[in-house]
Amino acid sequence: MLEKVDLTKKISKEEYKEKMPQLEARLGRLQRECKALGIPVLIVFEGFGAAGKGLQIGRLIQSMDPRGFEVHPIKNETEEERMHPFMWRFWTKTPARGRVAIFDGSWYRRVLIDRFEKRTKNKDLPAAFHSINSFEEQLAEDGNLIIKLFLDIDKKEQKKRFDKLAKNKETAWRVSQGDRERNARYDEYAAMMEDMLFKTDTDYAPWTIIEAMDRRFATVKIYTTVIKAMADQIELVKAQNEKKAAAKAEKEAAAADGKEPDLFGEIAREAGDDMKDLQVSILSRADLSLSYTREEYREKLDKFQKKLEKLHGELYRRRIPVILGFEGWDAGGKGGAIKRLTAKMDPRGYVVNPTASPNDIEKAHHYLWRFWRAMPKDGHVAIFDRTWYGRVMVERIEGFCTAEEWKRAYKEINDMEKDLYDAGAVVIKFWMHIDKDEQERRFKERQENPEKQWKITDEDWRNREKWDQYEEAVNEMLMRTSTDYAPWVVVEGNDKYYARVKVLKTVVDAIEERLKEKE
Repeated sequence: MLEKVDLTKKISKEEYKEKMPQLEARLGRLQRECKALGIPVLIVFEGFGAAGKGLQIGRLIQSMDPRGFEVHPIKNETEEERMHPFMWRFWTKTPARGRVAIFDGSWYRRVLIDRFEKRTKNKDLPAAFHSINSFEEQLAEDGNLIIKLFLDIDKKEQKKRFDKLAKNKETAWRVSQGDRERNARYDEYAAMMEDMLFKTDTDYAPWTIIEAMDRRFATVKIYTTVIKAMADQIELVKAQNEKKAAAKAEKEAAAADGKEPDLFGEIAREAGDDMKDLQVSILSRADLSLSYTREEYREKLDKFQKKLEKLHGELYRRRIPVILGFEGWDAGGKGGAIKRLTAKMDPRGYVVNPTASPNDIEKAHHYLWRFWRAMPKDGHVAIFDRTWYGRVMVERIEGFCTAEEWKRAYKEINDMEKDLYDAGAVVIKFWMHIDKDEQERRFKERQENPEKQWKITDEDWRNREKWDQYEEAVNEMLMRTSTDYAPWVVVEGNDKYYARVKVLKTVVDAIEERLKEKE
Protein backbone atom coordinates (compact mmCIF):
# COMPACT_ATOMS: atom_id res chain seq x y z
CA MET A 1 0.00 0.00 0.00
CA LEU A 2 2.69 2.52 1.03
CA GLU A 3 5.12 1.72 -1.77
CA LYS A 4 2.55 2.88 -4.35
CA VAL A 5 2.03 6.29 -2.71
CA ASP A 6 3.26 9.30 -4.68
CA LEU A 7 4.78 11.56 -2.01
CA THR A 8 5.63 14.30 -4.52
CA LYS A 9 2.04 15.56 -4.68
CA LYS A 10 1.67 19.27 -3.96
CA ILE A 11 -0.85 22.07 -4.18
CA SER A 12 -0.14 25.74 -4.80
CA LYS A 13 -0.90 28.41 -2.26
CA GLU A 14 -3.41 29.98 -4.67
CA GLU A 15 -5.29 26.73 -5.25
CA TYR A 16 -5.28 26.04 -1.51
CA LYS A 17 -6.78 29.45 -0.74
CA GLU A 18 -9.41 28.88 -3.41
CA LYS A 19 -10.49 25.44 -2.19
CA MET A 20 -10.43 25.79 1.57
CA PRO A 21 -13.32 28.21 2.22
CA GLN A 22 -15.75 25.90 0.43
CA LEU A 23 -14.40 22.82 2.18
CA GLU A 24 -14.56 24.48 5.60
CA ALA A 25 -18.16 25.59 5.11
CA ARG A 26 -19.19 22.15 3.86
CA LEU A 27 -17.58 20.37 6.81
CA GLY A 28 -19.41 22.60 9.29
CA ARG A 29 -22.75 21.85 7.62
CA LEU A 30 -22.08 18.11 7.58
CA GLN A 31 -21.16 18.08 11.26
CA ARG A 32 -24.52 19.69 12.03
CA GLU A 33 -26.32 17.11 9.89
CA CYS A 34 -24.53 14.27 11.63
CA LYS A 35 -25.64 15.70 14.96
CA ALA A 36 -29.25 16.03 13.80
CA LEU A 37 -29.30 12.44 12.52
CA GLY A 38 -27.51 11.05 15.58
CA ILE A 39 -24.48 9.76 13.65
CA PRO A 40 -21.42 9.16 15.86
CA VAL A 41 -18.13 9.84 14.07
CA LEU A 42 -14.62 8.62 14.89
CA ILE A 43 -11.71 10.23 13.03
CA VAL A 44 -8.41 8.42 13.52
CA PHE A 45 -5.05 10.06 12.76
CA GLU A 46 -2.13 7.65 12.44
CA GLY A 47 1.14 7.73 10.52
CA PHE A 48 4.82 8.51 10.78
CA GLY A 49 6.16 10.75 13.52
CA ALA A 50 6.43 14.43 12.45
CA ALA A 51 3.99 13.81 9.58
CA GLY A 52 1.80 16.59 10.98
CA LYS A 53 -0.99 14.80 12.81
CA GLY A 54 -1.31 17.47 15.49
CA LEU A 55 -1.17 20.30 12.97
CA GLN A 56 -3.79 18.68 10.73
CA ILE A 57 -6.12 17.95 13.64
CA GLY A 58 -5.88 21.60 14.65
CA ARG A 59 -6.64 22.63 11.09
CA LEU A 60 -9.61 20.27 10.80
CA ILE A 61 -11.37 21.32 13.99
CA GLN A 62 -11.25 25.02 13.04
CA SER A 63 -14.26 24.35 10.83
CA MET A 64 -16.21 22.36 13.41
CA ASP A 65 -18.44 23.35 16.32
CA PRO A 66 -16.27 22.77 19.43
CA ARG A 67 -19.35 21.76 21.41
CA GLY A 68 -19.73 18.70 19.22
CA PHE A 69 -16.31 17.07 19.26
CA GLU A 70 -13.56 15.89 21.57
CA VAL A 71 -9.89 15.26 20.75
CA HIS A 72 -8.20 12.30 22.43
CA PRO A 73 -4.37 12.32 22.37
CA ILE A 74 -3.27 8.71 22.76
CA LYS A 75 0.14 8.34 24.36
CA ASN A 76 1.63 5.78 26.73
CA GLU A 77 -0.90 4.05 28.93
CA THR A 78 -1.53 5.55 32.35
CA GLU A 79 -1.30 3.30 35.40
CA GLU A 80 -5.11 3.10 35.47
CA GLU A 81 -5.23 2.12 31.79
CA ARG A 82 -2.53 -0.52 32.19
CA MET A 83 -4.69 -2.19 34.83
CA HIS A 84 -7.58 -2.67 32.38
CA PRO A 85 -7.91 -4.64 29.12
CA PHE A 86 -6.19 -2.77 26.27
CA MET A 87 -9.42 -1.85 24.45
CA TRP A 88 -11.03 -0.50 27.63
CA ARG A 89 -9.57 2.99 27.26
CA PHE A 90 -10.87 3.21 23.69
CA TRP A 91 -14.33 1.82 24.34
CA THR A 92 -14.76 4.39 27.10
CA LYS A 93 -13.87 7.18 24.63
CA THR A 94 -16.28 6.21 21.87
CA PRO A 95 -18.60 9.12 21.02
CA ALA A 96 -22.29 9.41 21.78
CA ARG A 97 -24.67 9.57 18.84
CA GLY A 98 -24.28 12.87 17.01
CA ARG A 99 -20.83 13.63 18.40
CA VAL A 100 -17.32 13.42 16.91
CA ALA A 101 -14.29 11.79 18.56
CA ILE A 102 -10.90 12.61 17.06
CA PHE A 103 -7.97 10.36 17.97
CA ASP A 104 -4.39 11.61 17.75
CA GLY A 105 -2.90 8.14 17.78
CA SER A 106 -5.21 5.27 18.61
CA TRP A 107 -5.71 1.58 19.35
CA TYR A 108 -3.17 0.95 16.57
CA ARG A 109 -0.41 1.78 19.01
CA ARG A 110 -0.55 -1.86 20.15
CA VAL A 111 0.51 -3.11 16.71
CA LEU A 112 2.84 -0.21 15.82
CA ILE A 113 4.95 1.51 18.50
CA ASP A 114 4.37 -1.25 21.07
CA ARG A 115 5.29 -3.85 18.46
CA PHE A 116 8.40 -1.95 17.39
CA GLU A 117 9.52 -1.62 21.01
CA LYS A 118 8.69 -5.31 21.61
CA ARG A 119 6.09 -4.63 24.28
CA THR A 120 3.69 -6.47 21.98
CA LYS A 121 5.14 -9.90 21.29
CA ASN A 122 4.80 -11.53 17.87
CA LYS A 123 2.68 -14.30 19.38
CA ASP A 124 0.19 -11.68 20.62
CA LEU A 125 -0.23 -9.92 17.26
CA PRO A 126 -3.04 -12.12 15.86
CA ALA A 127 -5.18 -11.49 18.96
CA ALA A 128 -4.39 -7.76 18.83
CA PHE A 129 -5.44 -7.46 15.19
CA HIS A 130 -8.58 -9.48 15.89
CA SER A 131 -9.52 -7.17 18.78
CA ILE A 132 -8.98 -4.07 16.64
CA ASN A 133 -11.02 -5.32 13.70
CA SER A 134 -13.78 -6.57 16.00
CA PHE A 135 -13.91 -3.22 17.81
CA GLU A 136 -14.25 -1.29 14.55
CA GLU A 137 -16.77 -3.73 13.09
CA GLN A 138 -19.01 -3.55 16.15
CA LEU A 139 -19.00 0.23 16.10
CA ALA A 140 -19.60 0.43 12.35
CA GLU A 141 -22.53 -1.99 12.50
CA ASP A 142 -24.02 0.13 15.29
CA GLY A 143 -24.00 3.18 13.01
CA ASN A 144 -20.64 4.74 13.87
CA LEU A 145 -18.74 6.35 10.99
CA ILE A 146 -15.04 5.46 11.24
CA ILE A 147 -12.61 7.57 9.20
CA LYS A 148 -9.00 6.41 9.36
CA LEU A 149 -6.27 8.71 8.03
CA PHE A 150 -2.66 7.59 7.64
CA LEU A 151 -0.17 10.45 7.18
CA ASP A 152 2.81 9.37 5.11
CA ILE A 153 6.24 11.02 4.72
CA ASP A 154 9.62 9.64 3.72
CA LYS A 155 12.64 9.04 5.93
CA LYS A 156 14.57 12.11 4.78
CA GLU A 157 11.65 14.47 5.36
CA GLN A 158 10.95 12.95 8.76
CA LYS A 159 14.55 13.48 9.91
CA LYS A 160 14.47 17.05 8.61
CA ARG A 161 11.34 17.81 10.63
CA PHE A 162 12.73 16.14 13.75
CA ASP A 163 15.91 18.22 13.48
CA LYS A 164 13.91 21.41 13.09
CA LEU A 165 11.78 20.63 16.14
CA ALA A 166 14.84 19.68 18.21
CA LYS A 167 16.62 22.97 17.48
CA ASN A 168 13.83 25.00 19.07
CA LYS A 169 13.75 24.76 22.88
CA GLU A 170 9.97 25.26 22.80
CA THR A 171 9.42 22.21 20.58
CA ALA A 172 12.42 20.01 21.38
CA TRP A 173 10.36 18.02 23.91
CA ARG A 174 8.22 16.70 21.06
CA VAL A 175 11.09 14.62 19.67
CA SER A 176 11.71 11.53 21.78
CA GLN A 177 14.48 8.97 21.66
CA GLY A 178 11.86 6.55 20.34
CA ASP A 179 11.15 8.92 17.45
CA ARG A 180 14.83 9.00 16.56
CA GLU A 181 15.10 5.22 16.78
CA ARG A 182 12.11 4.70 14.48
CA ASN A 183 13.64 7.14 11.98
CA ALA A 184 16.97 5.33 12.10
CA ARG A 185 15.15 2.04 11.43
CA TYR A 186 12.61 3.63 9.11
CA ASP A 187 12.28 0.69 6.71
CA GLU A 188 11.69 -1.78 9.55
CA TYR A 189 8.99 0.41 11.08
CA ALA A 190 7.45 1.10 7.66
CA ALA A 191 7.13 -2.67 7.13
CA MET A 192 5.17 -2.93 10.39
CA MET A 193 2.92 -0.10 9.24
CA GLU A 194 2.40 -1.83 5.89
CA ASP A 195 1.40 -5.00 7.72
CA MET A 196 -1.01 -3.06 9.92
CA LEU A 197 -2.64 -1.30 6.94
CA PHE A 198 -3.06 -4.56 5.07
CA LYS A 199 -4.66 -6.39 8.01
CA THR A 200 -7.04 -3.59 9.09
CA ASP A 201 -8.15 -2.01 5.80
CA THR A 202 -11.80 -3.12 5.76
CA ASP A 203 -15.02 -2.16 4.03
CA TYR A 204 -16.47 -0.90 7.31
CA ALA A 205 -13.34 1.05 8.35
CA PRO A 206 -11.05 1.69 5.36
CA TRP A 207 -7.73 3.50 5.49
CA THR A 208 -7.01 6.63 3.47
CA ILE A 209 -3.33 7.37 2.84
CA ILE A 210 -2.56 11.09 3.15
CA GLU A 211 0.51 12.23 1.23
CA ALA A 212 1.84 14.58 3.92
CA MET A 213 5.10 15.90 2.46
CA ASP A 214 3.21 19.03 1.38
CA ARG A 215 1.06 20.29 4.23
CA ARG A 216 -1.38 22.18 2.03
CA PHE A 217 -2.02 19.10 -0.08
CA ALA A 218 -2.49 17.00 3.06
CA THR A 219 -5.00 19.46 4.53
CA VAL A 220 -7.11 19.53 1.38
CA LYS A 221 -7.11 15.72 1.08
CA ILE A 222 -8.05 15.28 4.74
CA TYR A 223 -10.94 17.71 4.41
CA THR A 224 -12.07 16.07 1.17
CA THR A 225 -11.90 12.57 2.70
CA VAL A 226 -13.82 13.53 5.85
CA ILE A 227 -16.45 15.43 3.87
CA LYS A 228 -17.09 12.55 1.46
CA ALA A 229 -17.30 9.99 4.28
CA MET A 230 -19.76 12.14 6.25
CA ALA A 231 -21.89 12.88 3.18
CA ASP A 232 -22.08 9.19 2.23
CA GLN A 233 -23.02 8.19 5.79
CA ILE A 234 -25.71 10.86 5.95
CA GLU A 235 -27.29 9.59 2.72
CA LEU A 236 -27.14 6.02 4.03
CA VAL A 237 -28.83 6.94 7.32
CA LYS A 238 -31.52 8.95 5.56
CA ALA A 239 -32.33 5.96 3.35
CA GLN A 240 -32.43 3.65 6.40
CA ASN A 241 -34.73 6.08 8.23
CA GLU A 242 -37.11 6.19 5.27
CA LYS A 243 -37.20 2.40 5.19
CA LYS A 244 -37.92 2.23 8.93
CA ALA A 245 -40.66 4.85 8.63
CA ALA A 246 -42.33 2.87 5.84
CA ALA A 247 -42.18 -0.35 7.87
CA LYS A 248 -43.62 1.42 10.90
CA ALA A 249 -46.47 2.88 8.85
CA GLU A 250 -47.23 -0.56 7.47
CA LYS A 251 -47.43 -2.05 10.97
CA GLU A 252 -49.62 0.80 12.21
CA ALA A 253 -51.96 0.30 9.26
CA ALA A 254 -52.19 -3.40 10.02
CA ALA A 255 -52.94 -2.64 13.68
CA ALA A 256 -55.66 -0.19 12.63
CA ASP A 257 -57.27 -3.02 10.64
CA GLY A 258 -57.38 -5.07 13.83
CA LYS A 259 -54.45 -7.31 12.95
CA GLU A 260 -52.27 -7.49 16.05
CA PRO A 261 -48.66 -8.32 15.15
CA ASP A 262 -47.24 -11.63 16.37
CA LEU A 263 -43.96 -10.17 17.58
CA PHE A 264 -42.28 -13.37 18.68
CA GLY A 265 -43.51 -15.23 15.63
CA GLU A 266 -41.96 -12.51 13.50
CA ILE A 267 -38.68 -12.76 15.42
CA ALA A 268 -38.63 -16.53 14.98
CA ARG A 269 -39.20 -16.17 11.23
CA GLU A 270 -36.43 -13.59 10.99
CA ALA A 271 -34.09 -15.93 12.84
CA GLY A 272 -34.80 -18.51 10.13
CA ASP A 273 -32.52 -21.51 9.87
CA ASP A 274 -30.40 -20.33 12.81
CA MET A 275 -33.06 -21.62 15.19
CA LYS A 276 -32.83 -25.12 13.71
CA ASP A 277 -29.47 -25.57 15.41
CA LEU A 278 -31.24 -25.86 18.76
CA GLN A 279 -32.01 -29.56 18.61
CA VAL A 280 -31.78 -30.10 22.39
CA SER A 281 -32.79 -27.84 25.23
CA ILE A 282 -29.75 -27.20 27.43
CA LEU A 283 -31.97 -26.10 30.30
CA SER A 284 -33.94 -29.35 30.23
CA ARG A 285 -30.79 -31.24 31.24
CA ALA A 286 -30.62 -29.50 34.62
CA ASP A 287 -31.57 -31.68 37.59
CA LEU A 288 -33.72 -29.32 39.66
CA SER A 289 -34.17 -31.91 42.41
CA LEU A 290 -30.61 -31.31 43.67
CA SER A 291 -30.61 -29.98 47.22
CA TYR A 292 -28.77 -29.71 50.52
CA THR A 293 -30.01 -30.02 54.05
CA ARG A 294 -29.67 -26.94 56.26
CA GLU A 295 -26.71 -28.55 58.03
CA GLU A 296 -24.95 -29.43 54.77
CA TYR A 297 -25.56 -25.93 53.49
CA ARG A 298 -24.09 -24.21 56.55
CA GLU A 299 -21.00 -26.42 56.48
CA LYS A 300 -20.32 -25.94 52.76
CA LEU A 301 -21.17 -22.23 52.82
CA ASP A 302 -18.68 -21.59 55.62
CA LYS A 303 -16.00 -23.68 53.87
CA PHE A 304 -16.22 -21.91 50.51
CA GLN A 305 -16.69 -18.42 51.92
CA LYS A 306 -13.48 -18.81 53.93
CA LYS A 307 -11.66 -20.06 50.84
CA LEU A 308 -12.94 -17.16 48.78
CA GLU A 309 -11.91 -14.68 51.46
CA LYS A 310 -8.34 -15.91 51.19
CA LEU A 311 -8.41 -16.14 47.40
CA HIS A 312 -9.68 -12.57 47.11
CA GLY A 313 -6.48 -11.37 48.69
CA GLU A 314 -4.45 -13.53 46.29
CA LEU A 315 -6.32 -12.04 43.33
CA TYR A 316 -5.28 -8.56 44.42
CA ARG A 317 -1.69 -9.58 45.09
CA ARG A 318 -1.37 -11.36 41.72
CA ARG A 319 -3.36 -8.66 39.87
CA ILE A 320 -5.94 -11.03 38.38
CA PRO A 321 -9.32 -9.47 37.47
CA VAL A 322 -12.53 -11.48 37.84
CA ILE A 323 -15.82 -10.87 36.00
CA LEU A 324 -18.93 -12.70 37.17
CA GLY A 325 -22.22 -12.33 35.30
CA PHE A 326 -25.56 -13.39 36.78
CA GLU A 327 -28.61 -14.04 34.65
CA GLY A 328 -31.64 -16.19 35.34
CA TRP A 329 -35.37 -16.37 35.72
CA ASP A 330 -37.10 -13.71 37.77
CA ALA A 331 -36.94 -14.88 41.41
CA GLY A 332 -34.21 -17.32 40.36
CA GLY A 333 -31.97 -16.42 43.29
CA LYS A 334 -29.43 -14.04 41.77
CA GLY A 335 -29.51 -11.60 44.67
CA GLY A 336 -29.21 -14.30 47.33
CA ALA A 337 -26.28 -15.93 45.54
CA ILE A 338 -24.45 -12.60 45.13
CA LYS A 339 -25.01 -11.76 48.80
CA ARG A 340 -23.44 -15.03 49.96
CA LEU A 341 -20.66 -14.73 47.39
CA THR A 342 -19.55 -11.32 48.68
CA ALA A 343 -20.21 -11.92 52.39
CA LYS A 344 -16.53 -12.30 53.34
CA MET A 345 -14.87 -10.49 50.46
CA ASP A 346 -13.06 -7.20 51.05
CA PRO A 347 -15.59 -4.53 49.93
CA ARG A 348 -12.73 -2.38 48.60
CA GLY A 349 -11.94 -5.07 46.04
CA TYR A 350 -15.28 -5.75 44.37
CA VAL A 351 -18.22 -3.90 42.85
CA VAL A 352 -21.72 -5.27 42.25
CA ASN A 353 -23.22 -3.68 39.14
CA PRO A 354 -27.03 -3.90 39.00
CA THR A 355 -28.10 -3.62 35.36
CA ALA A 356 -31.36 -1.85 34.66
CA SER A 357 -32.82 -0.49 31.42
CA PRO A 358 -30.28 1.81 29.74
CA ASN A 359 -30.62 5.52 30.47
CA ASP A 360 -30.51 8.22 27.79
CA ILE A 361 -26.71 8.53 27.92
CA GLU A 362 -26.25 4.77 27.64
CA LYS A 363 -28.73 4.55 24.76
CA ALA A 364 -26.62 7.13 22.90
CA HIS A 365 -23.73 4.63 22.74
CA HIS A 366 -23.14 1.08 21.56
CA TYR A 367 -24.97 -1.29 23.92
CA LEU A 368 -21.66 -2.75 25.19
CA TRP A 369 -20.26 0.69 26.09
CA ARG A 370 -21.79 0.80 29.54
CA PHE A 371 -20.45 -2.65 30.39
CA TRP A 372 -16.93 -1.90 29.17
CA ARG A 373 -16.91 1.13 31.49
CA ALA A 374 -17.68 -1.13 34.44
CA MET A 375 -15.01 -3.74 33.77
CA PRO A 376 -12.65 -4.20 36.73
CA LYS A 377 -9.02 -3.26 36.89
CA ASP A 378 -6.42 -5.91 37.61
CA GLY A 379 -6.88 -7.56 41.00
CA HIS A 380 -10.50 -6.48 41.39
CA VAL A 381 -13.84 -8.29 40.98
CA ALA A 382 -16.82 -7.02 38.99
CA ILE A 383 -20.15 -8.75 39.61
CA PHE A 384 -23.02 -8.03 37.21
CA ASP A 385 -26.60 -8.58 38.39
CA ARG A 386 -28.02 -8.86 34.85
CA THR A 387 -25.58 -8.34 32.02
CA TRP A 388 -24.90 -7.57 28.37
CA TYR A 389 -26.96 -10.67 27.57
CA GLY A 390 -30.09 -8.56 27.79
CA ARG A 391 -29.52 -7.89 24.08
CA VAL A 392 -30.26 -11.54 23.18
CA MET A 393 -33.01 -12.06 25.75
CA VAL A 394 -35.31 -9.24 26.86
CA GLU A 395 -34.39 -6.89 23.97
CA ARG A 396 -34.91 -9.75 21.53
CA ILE A 397 -38.22 -10.89 22.99
CA GLU A 398 -39.69 -7.43 23.59
CA GLY A 399 -38.60 -6.06 20.21
CA PHE A 400 -36.27 -3.41 21.67
CA CYS A 401 -33.70 -4.27 18.98
CA THR A 402 -33.90 -5.70 15.48
CA ALA A 403 -33.31 -9.32 14.57
CA GLU A 404 -30.14 -8.25 12.78
CA GLU A 405 -28.88 -6.58 15.98
CA TRP A 406 -29.48 -9.47 18.36
CA LYS A 407 -28.25 -12.08 15.90
CA ARG A 408 -24.88 -10.36 15.49
CA ALA A 409 -24.68 -9.81 19.27
CA TYR A 410 -23.53 -13.39 19.87
CA LYS A 411 -20.27 -12.74 18.03
CA GLU A 412 -19.89 -9.28 19.57
CA ILE A 413 -20.29 -10.70 23.07
CA ASN A 414 -17.91 -13.59 22.41
CA ASP A 415 -15.32 -11.13 21.09
CA MET A 416 -15.67 -8.89 24.13
CA GLU A 417 -15.30 -11.79 26.54
CA LYS A 418 -12.26 -13.06 24.60
CA ASP A 419 -10.65 -9.61 24.99
CA LEU A 420 -11.28 -9.77 28.72
CA TYR A 421 -9.86 -13.29 28.97
CA ASP A 422 -6.80 -12.39 26.89
CA ALA A 423 -6.18 -9.53 29.31
CA GLY A 424 -5.93 -12.08 32.13
CA ALA A 425 -9.48 -12.03 33.51
CA VAL A 426 -11.45 -14.94 34.91
CA VAL A 427 -14.87 -14.72 33.22
CA ILE A 428 -17.82 -16.84 34.41
CA LYS A 429 -21.53 -16.47 33.63
CA PHE A 430 -24.25 -18.05 35.78
CA TRP A 431 -27.77 -18.89 34.67
CA MET A 432 -29.90 -19.25 37.81
CA HIS A 433 -32.40 -21.89 36.79
CA ILE A 434 -35.74 -22.74 38.42
CA ASP A 435 -38.91 -24.30 37.03
CA LYS A 436 -42.17 -22.50 36.41
CA ASP A 437 -43.91 -23.88 39.50
CA GLU A 438 -41.07 -22.78 41.80
CA GLN A 439 -41.15 -19.31 40.27
CA GLU A 440 -44.88 -19.00 40.92
CA ARG A 441 -44.38 -20.12 44.54
CA ARG A 442 -41.67 -17.49 45.06
CA PHE A 443 -43.75 -14.76 43.42
CA LYS A 444 -46.68 -15.44 45.75
CA GLU A 445 -44.36 -15.59 48.75
CA ARG A 446 -43.02 -12.15 47.86
CA GLN A 447 -46.49 -10.71 47.46
CA GLU A 448 -47.53 -11.96 50.88
CA ASN A 449 -44.40 -10.76 52.70
CA PRO A 450 -44.36 -6.97 53.34
CA GLU A 451 -40.55 -7.07 53.53
CA LYS A 452 -40.29 -8.61 50.06
CA GLN A 453 -43.14 -6.97 48.16
CA TRP A 454 -40.74 -4.52 46.55
CA LYS A 455 -39.15 -7.46 44.74
CA ILE A 456 -42.28 -8.31 42.74
CA THR A 457 -43.77 -6.16 39.98
CA ASP A 458 -46.47 -6.45 37.33
CA GLU A 459 -43.66 -6.79 34.80
CA ASP A 460 -42.49 -9.99 36.51
CA TRP A 461 -45.92 -11.53 35.97
CA ARG A 462 -46.01 -10.33 32.34
CA ASN A 463 -42.59 -11.84 31.66
CA ARG A 464 -43.82 -15.14 33.14
CA GLU A 465 -46.45 -15.32 30.39
CA LYS A 466 -43.60 -15.43 27.87
CA TRP A 467 -41.76 -18.26 29.61
CA ASP A 468 -41.56 -20.48 26.52
CA GLN A 469 -40.23 -17.65 24.37
CA TYR A 470 -37.57 -16.78 26.93
CA GLU A 471 -36.63 -20.45 27.34
CA GLU A 472 -36.00 -20.73 23.60
CA ALA A 473 -33.90 -17.55 23.61
CA VAL A 474 -31.91 -18.67 26.69
CA ASN A 475 -31.12 -22.06 25.18
CA GLU A 476 -29.78 -20.38 22.04
CA MET A 477 -27.78 -17.93 24.15
CA LEU A 478 -26.19 -20.73 26.19
CA MET A 479 -25.33 -22.70 23.08
CA ARG A 480 -23.80 -19.80 21.16
CA THR A 481 -21.88 -18.04 23.93
CA SER A 482 -20.57 -20.70 26.31
CA THR A 483 -16.85 -20.88 25.56
CA ASP A 484 -13.71 -22.28 27.13
CA TYR A 485 -12.63 -18.75 28.07
CA ALA A 486 -16.04 -17.57 29.35
CA PRO A 487 -18.25 -20.54 30.21
CA TRP A 488 -21.89 -20.56 31.18
CA VAL A 489 -22.74 -22.43 34.36
CA VAL A 490 -26.37 -23.51 34.70
CA VAL A 491 -27.16 -23.40 38.43
CA GLU A 492 -29.94 -25.73 39.55
CA GLY A 493 -31.84 -23.28 41.72
CA ASN A 494 -35.08 -24.81 42.96
CA ASP A 495 -33.21 -25.35 46.22
CA LYS A 496 -31.59 -22.05 47.21
CA TYR A 497 -29.06 -23.77 49.45
CA TYR A 498 -27.76 -25.90 46.60
CA ALA A 499 -27.66 -22.95 44.19
CA ARG A 500 -25.67 -20.68 46.51
CA VAL A 501 -23.10 -23.34 47.27
CA LYS A 502 -22.68 -24.24 43.57
CA VAL A 503 -21.99 -20.60 42.70
CA LEU A 504 -19.42 -20.27 45.46
CA LYS A 505 -17.70 -23.54 44.61
CA THR A 506 -17.56 -22.67 40.90
CA VAL A 507 -15.92 -19.32 41.61
CA VAL A 508 -13.45 -20.82 44.08
CA ASP A 509 -12.47 -23.60 41.66
CA ALA A 510 -12.01 -21.17 38.76
CA ILE A 511 -9.80 -18.82 40.78
CA GLU A 512 -7.70 -21.67 42.13
CA GLU A 513 -7.23 -22.96 38.60
CA ARG A 514 -6.13 -19.55 37.33
CA LEU A 515 -3.67 -19.15 40.20
CA LYS A 516 -2.13 -22.51 39.29
CA GLU A 517 -1.79 -21.36 35.67
CA LYS A 518 -0.05 -18.16 36.82
CA GLU A 519 2.46 -20.22 38.78
